[in-house]
Amino acid sequence: MDDVIDRFGAERVWAAIVASLAAAVVLGALLFPQRIYVEIIWQYFWGPVVADAHSWNCATLVDGQAVSCAEAPADAGPTAEPGYTFVSYAGYIPTLVLLLIGVIFLVRRLEIERYRAGFFALFPFMLFGGALRVVEDANAAAFVYTGEMAIDLPWSGFIISPLIYFTVFFVALFAVVLSVWLERNDYVSGYEYPLAGIGTALLSLTVLFLAYTAATKEYAEFYPLVPLVILVGATLATAITWVALERFAPELNRGTEYMGIVVIWAHAVDGVANVIGLDWATSLGLPANLVPKHPINRAIANTTADVLPADIVSITGSAWPFLLVKIAAAVFVIWIFDETVFEDSPRYAILLMITVVAVGLGPGTRDMLRATFGV
Repeated sequence: MDDVIDRFGAERVWAAIVASLAAAVVLGALLFPQRIYVEIIWQYFWGPVVADAHSWNCATLVDGQAVSCAEAPADAGPTAEPGYTFVSYAGYIPTLVLLLIGVIFLVRRLEIERYRAGFFALFPFMLFGGALRVVEDANAAAFVYTGEMAIDLPWSGFIISPLIYFTVFFVALFAVVLSVWLERNDYVSGYEYPLAGIGTALLSLTVLFLAYTAATKEYAEFYPLVPLVILVGATLATAITWVALERFAPELNRGTEYMGIVVIWAHAVDGVANVIGLDWATSLGLPANLVPKHPINRAIANTTADVLPADIVSITGSAWPFLLVKIAAAVFVIWIFDETVFEDSPRYAILLMITVVAVGLGPGTRDMLRATFGV
């Protein structure tokens, strides 16, 4: 492999790998539609998106058309449920790695510097991703209430997890290229300023749209205590964790510095949002608690409910260990990204840090706003 990279260049080898994998998937789906498309691509990747878009608990194929499992005959095709599976993780994680490698090549081409400034400038995009996902939750709620979608498939699929990650990724990528161009042509003193501005504008417009929906549509409602409790809880968890690190293990923060606070807060938001949404949403005014859609938090909640006595779970809930897991994972990331990592590979380190924050803050923001607007 080293000889191939030396001969053709890393970027060309990466492009060839991406093109080959894409061609293999398309060709396999065309040659073996039942085995490759129906039983793998549809069942584990597109089917969950279709089910989520319609707010179905389960979707299946009948004569090539997706229908709710409740309306399908017993001999219908493979079924798909909203959310992730370990099979879909096995497909999305390598895809994410390939995208990160491509971004590293692009950053090198653009000769972007001030990496830490870029990290903070991209923060609004991570919030925007979660808010944009709630737009689809509102779309699904509209379908349940009226029988019609404001945004039809397949377009609505691009703002459903996990495809929304790629949508936000390419939006952010465009914003980065535009911001660098503005800096290179002396329109701004630093690319991070327009980049943060674009992200903030997109986030603001999305939240305003959700607020308008809650104010004017019967299938949405505003629950102000939800974001208040989640944000206060996440901030307190972050402060306690950061103070403990500074006091008992300050060497852990020397690599990430203040970026570590963002990492912890992002995953604390995800953790607290899950705890509130799964166990205490009704206490804050919602008609029902949320249902976990990720296999990890679902497994943690189920395990807690099985291990602890029922009378204790009725008091503490079953989702609280997920917050501890998220905080522990964030601290582990801070520990891994020490000073040496940033000195040896600053581009790679920052991109991974952005990814770590995004996979925590995106779902966390979505869960928080989903409960906030009752969709």
